Amino acid sequence: MITLTTLVASNAIFGTHYFKRFVALASVCTFILVGAETIRADGQYVKAEPPRPRWGGNAVRAQKSCIPKVADIEAVKEVKNIIFMIGDGMGIATTYAAMSSVDHPLNFERFPVTGLQKTFSADNFITDSAAAGTALANGKKTQNGVIGLDAKKNRTKSILKLAQEHNLATGLIAVTSITDATPAAFVAHVSNRTNQEAIAMDIMYSGVDVFVGGGYNYFAKRSDKLNLLDGLVARGYEVHTNMAKVGKSHATKLAALVAPTQCAYRLKGRGDMLPVASAKAIEILNKNTNGFFLMIEGSHIDHGGHDNDAKVLVDEVLDFDEALGVALDFAKADGHTLVVVTADHETGGVTIIGGDMKKHTVKLNFSTKGHTAVMVPVYAFGPGADKFTGIYDNTALIGKLSNSYGFSQ
Repeated sequence: MITLTTLVASNAIFGTHYFKRFVALASVCTFILVGAETIRADGQYVKAEPPRPRWGGNAVRAQKSCIPKVADIEAVKEVKNIIFMIGDGMGIATTYAAMSSVDHPLNFERFPVTGLQKTFSADNFITDSAAAGTALANGKKTQNGVIGLDAKKNRTKSILKLAQEHNLATGLIAVTSITDATPAAFVAHVSNRTNQEAIAMDIMYSGVDVFVGGGYNYFAKRSDKLNLLDGLVARGYEVHTNMAKVGKSHATKLAALVAPTQCAYRLKGRGDMLPVASAKAIEILNKNTNGFFLMIEGSHIDHGGHDNDAKVLVDEVLDFDEALGVALDFAKADGHTLVVVTADHETGGVTIIGGDMKKHTVKLNFSTKGHTAVMVPVYAFGPGADKFTGIYDNTALIGKLSNSYGFSQ
């Protein structure tokens, strides 16, 4: 409470000029505190309550605030759906290179909240995708090369599995093999990421409602002669091997294996697979009235970094950005969808050493053909987005996602 004594003291200390400003600010803040006790965020009058010490959760909010706020954060709305998007190998320089290469703002610039996360694994300062994927999906550090197991080789539970336990629909999209490390980390448990036939088996048994990616051979041309496509059909999946049929599908469970192993780069003919698959997955999963969890990976950003190929690197980020647009447009219209974007690690040691903003050209330098240990960005949009600001470990993401849903891990 701002008292007369406080105002008199302020006049004595700061002088008449600053005293007038102080009174004006005090009047605004007093209005806010009183308003917060009597008016809900939807404008309805309610019984007065004592002032609450902090914002968040179901706290009553005034229509105005003297506390700075970030536009488009809707912390009071229920989160029904989460779209978790991972740009494999995507660092800040990688993203900005893509932004600088076009004459229009990218969808990345629509995110009101950004953060940074640390990527090291249980046994290496420089992580690989298996350990990073396990940390992001399961919240546990593990050794490089290990998927879905903690550092002591205990099985872990992913955010996708938690969503299933709460009767949500689930999906995985990738432009590499669906059995590759990042998507596998959400459904599989193997001590060696190269065992992609075992990962395919885990996917078949996982119950995930929609998955689209490469990796046909790990399901249908296996060393053990099993044909897991038959198993998928028996479990109610509509199975497709090309994107034309995926786009026309009206299935409630969809398995699309559209390349023998990994899909081609977009510059080499993949087309608009990622945004189309993302839109189709959202369409199918959104039929579940309880909500959904969807992971979408921009897989080949990483490969552009490994190859030190600036054209591939930038183009794959631009393709990923189109999928971001699909997710953000849905989230904005829906109002109960949280979109979170991050990377598993940075690849290539990308630096921007030149460019021309008028001509939209950019010159990149690479310091390695491997991964680096730098922190990577986090972007968030929608209800609960404010949880993702700051600097934190990659294992913290699952807690933030779970809390957004209202789950306990």
